[in-house]
Amino acid sequence: MEELTRDEWIEMFKSAEERVLHLEMRDVYAVPEEEEQIIRWRAGEYDPASDEKDREWWLELMQETTARGVDVRRARIVSEPVTEYIRYEHAGTPFNLRAGEDIRWLSRRRASMIALPGNDFWLFDGSLVVFNHFSGDGAWAGTETTSHHAAVQLCRTAFDAVWELATPHSEYKPD
Repeated sequence: MEELTRDEWIEMFKSAEERVLHLEMRDVYAVPEEEEQIIRWRAGEYDPASDEKDREWWLELMQETTARGVDVRRARIVSEPVTEYIRYEHAGTPFNLRAGEDIRWLSRRRASMIALPGNDFWLFDGSLVVFNHFSGDGAWAGTETTSHHAAVQLCRTAFDAVWELATPHSEYKPD
């Protein structure tokens, strides 16, 4: 298992020419860079400006990528009623939208007939898959990169099926 650096992520996005797809399937992500914001959000002290500042590098990268005409889509499969983490994530999604990402949500109940890969992934231009690995409690556990045809095809087909069924962010109200 590998760990991509921030510079490597940036380079992958800068190299994208047409489309970048991201599928998230976990109900909890326990990544350190979000911990402080989640604590504030939980306490009712959510500061959107601070959250935006914490993610500035990412939002700038999305703006640059989409400004070049690259379609960046993110789909999230979630259990309902949603977890506290998903409510937090939903609250912060407008930043991603303003940066150019298109985001949809799909209830896990509606995903039962979709063949899904075992891990979250990014698919770059339909040729490179980056699987994101997490531990059972949601902690980051690294990445795995492949251009294997079967993996690319599975991810492309899965994402397209999820996207077709998913609800646009503006219409999705977490319970």
